[in-house]
Amino acid sequence: MQAGSEAHKTLFCRHFIETHLSFDPETLPWPDLTDAELARLRGVPFWQEVYHTERRAGAIVDAFTPQVTDPIVREAVALQGIEEARHAKLIRVMIDRYGIDAHEQPMETFPADLETAFIDFGFGECLDAFLGFGAFKTARESEFLPAAMFDIFDTLMGEETRHIVFFINYMAWRERKRGLGGARRAMKSLRFYSRAGKRLLGMVQRGQKQNDGRNFAVTQANMFLDGFSFQGFVEDCVRENSRRMGAFDPALMQPRLLPSMASLALSGMRVWDRARPHLRKQAAQAAH
Repeated sequence: MQAGSEAHKTLFCRHFIETHLSFDPETLPWPDLTDAELARLRGVPFWQEVYHTERRAGAIVDAFTPQVTDPIVREAVALQGIEEARHAKLIRVMIDRYGIDAHEQPMETFPADLETAFIDFGFGECLDAFLGFGAFKTARESEFLPAAMFDIFDTLMGEETRHIVFFINYMAWRERKRGLGGARRAMKSLRFYSRAGKRLLGMVQRGQKQNDGRNFAVTQANMFLDGFSFQGFVEDCVRENSRRMGAFDPALMQPRLLPSMASLALSGMRVWDRARPHLRKQAAQAAH
């Protein structure tokens, strides 16, 4: 389907609107946790940052919505704002229910250029989701928390996946309407992903500084790190991305840049793994 066309716009907006789920975070089947599970949940050092990020996401989308002139695009963006605000409420319900030490931070002032803020947020969500696919799989397989808790988080992950598919199609529609070709769109995406990466690193550093590593015990970290390999993590990100994207209409555009870069990196790692024994053998022979 031609990006930027009326048919493309109608497809990605209608798909997003029609796949919206109605639920109240307070009435979800939150499980009772054991003392050990509570300690692990409370020990995760990033809940305050996650809660603020979700609140900020909803506020950015809500602020940008009135500037969208196309009626069906505006309806879809407004719906995304509702879902982002619901994500913040879900995290808040979890914080209150399980006694997590996280408070509400003041909301920063948004820039005058709200569309750029929305685009920055969208690329950040794409990066967070791609990495989150692998991290979520690792956490679930480690049985860090009960399966019922991961089922609730999976609802949130499903909505985040819808958001990034909508965003990628929105950006393709927007950029083609402005006459940008593929090379310029790719360079622009790289620039925004770079900015998203810096923000993600800043969030991690703030979470570590706030907790100073005291709460997240070594035994808890070992549940994730036992048998962990960076290559395996990247493979999980790529596989989970492919699995989740497989649920969408193939006529919709999907994020390609991050999966492609990750697949290229994996190819390099596999070549290195095959070459390493031979290089070691040659080095040993040279030493003798």
